Amino acid sequence: MRWFAVGPVICCAASLVLAFLCLFAGSHKGFMEDYALLTLNTSRVGQNIFNTSESSSSTLGQLIDNVTNSIESDIQDLITSTARDLGLHDFYSAHLMTYCEGYYKPGPVPNATLSKDDISKNVTQCSNRTAMYSFDPQEILQKELNESGTGVDLSDLDWPEDIQKGIDAVRISAKATFVLYCIAIGFIGIALVLAAISFCTQGRLSALINVIVDWLAFIVLGIASAIATAIAVKASDVINRYGHDIGVSASKGRNFLIITWVATGLLLLSSILWCVDCCVGGRRKRHQYTAAKHG
Repeated sequence: MRWFAVGPVICCAASLVLAFLCLFAGSHKGFMEDYALLTLNTSRVGQNIFNTSESSSSTLGQLIDNVTNSIESDIQDLITSTARDLGLHDFYSAHLMTYCEGYYKPGPVPNATLSKDDISKNVTQCSNRTAMYSFDPQEILQKELNESGTGVDLSDLDWPEDIQKGIDAVRISAKATFVLYCIAIGFIGIALVLAAISFCTQGRLSALINVIVDWLAFIVLGIASAIATAIAVKASDVINRYGHDIGVSASKGRNFLIITWVATGLLLLSSILWCVDCCVGGRRKRHQYTAAKHG
């Protein structure tokens, strides 16, 4: 028995599970919602319209200038309610094959009585799984505005075209990322099978084959993880830069990035273990040959 193969088997099995989780996170309501690639926060969208319309009243303007922090919190809650009245959800989370939407509970905005840590996501629904899915917030928001019957258009909310341009710029990369994850999962599966077979084999050849397959899986998953990271960072930066004035923000999926890079690191560790086995096995074979020759 080749007990040295236990390490690579564990690494490949864990990496395979994590890669599948990256691919299927958010595939249905409540499944790994905190592992989105990107989360769009629209809970305060429309606040610019609210502030503009209300500031026309001098009485309310004086009130806002003189209220205490607790009353400011109440006004903020009113802004949030106005945004929800538009027919939009508080957040939209983008995954590799779907997007999910929902509301922040008990409220979207921290205040004097509600800390940020007490706010949680309540997912109401997720889209159907779609291969090579690309997240299009403008299309999603406009569709919900149309269905709300409020007569409000994204242009009425001063939706920045620069946000859409930024999303369009990473759309092809998003499709490529899905393909790369699928290829990586295939290589990891092969690596796991070969590692399991290696329990019953000896010699440098089997170790070398495992090194090659593990490196292929590592390279492909590493590229997929790098592109996913770039998408999350680029998209969140663009949305935060141009969406601030209309109350829209975005956050990159830290949990998703953690598990995808852990999966990548496990493959690197597995390949290193096989390299060690290949070198140690070669020296062991030479020692056995020398001992037999002089025995």
